Amino acid sequence: MLLCIDIGNTNLVFGLWYENKWQGNWRVRTVHEKMSDEYAILFKSLLADRGFSLGDVSRIAIASVVPRLKTIFANLFEQYVGIEPLILGPGVKTGMSIRIDNPSELGADLVADAVAAYNRVQGACIIVDFCTATTFSAVSSKGEFLGVAIAPGIEVASDALSTRTAQLPSVRLVPPSRAIGTNTVHSMQSGLIFGYIGLVERMICCIREELDEKAIVVATGGSSSIIAPLTEMIDVIDQQLTLNGLRLISERNA
Repeated sequence: MLLCIDIGNTNLVFGLWYENKWQGNWRVRTVHEKMSDEYAILFKSLLADRGFSLGDVSRIAIASVVPRLKTIFANLFEQYVGIEPLILGPGVKTGMSIRIDNPSELGADLVADAVAAYNRVQGACIIVDFCTATTFSAVSSKGEFLGVAIAPGIEVASDALSTRTAQLPSVRLVPPSRAIGTNTVHSMQSGLIFGYIGLVERMICCIREELDEKAIVVATGGSSSIIAPLTEMIDVIDQQLTLNGLRLISERNA
């Protein structure tokens, strides 16, 4: 039984793979200050709710963009399961050539996303990951990771408006009926939602031009449900993309 874990700045996503399918997957808030024992309680509780236990796990694969939690989780699983997890990073076989200036700088989640997306479409692709940051990763038809563009996530942009201004409130991230807002809430929703769609579509166009080949656009991440349905430029939505990438990488390193 394989446990795959994606440790992000905002969310912790993990899934249990057994008998060729996901037996369960969970999304919880990342708490940077939690200790390994506290996270152990969380895992035990959520797995037990589906009829499993940590003792059922035989392999573990982790992608983390939070350095402190890499150590916390490594200690957790060595202590409670007696397993050294596969932590995605330099030296791990991914099956994908990384064609950027400094591969060690590349986020582990982006590598997992790219591996899963290329495995799914079997061709050139652009992966848009809507998380704390929104990232646009380019993969060639040969399966090479060519590079990435990084923008603030839509929730980060929304938080910045309300926290760095005196009179703008927090708003729900839903599209208003019109682009021209006639009150503060609708004006902010228009700028955030429609403006963000413009950002996403423009980035996709730029990357497609540079790839110079037809590329399938694959979206993932917690905020993809907000933006992806509002544009025709996204071909696939896969909320388990990172976990599937970790699963594939784990199999290649078994």
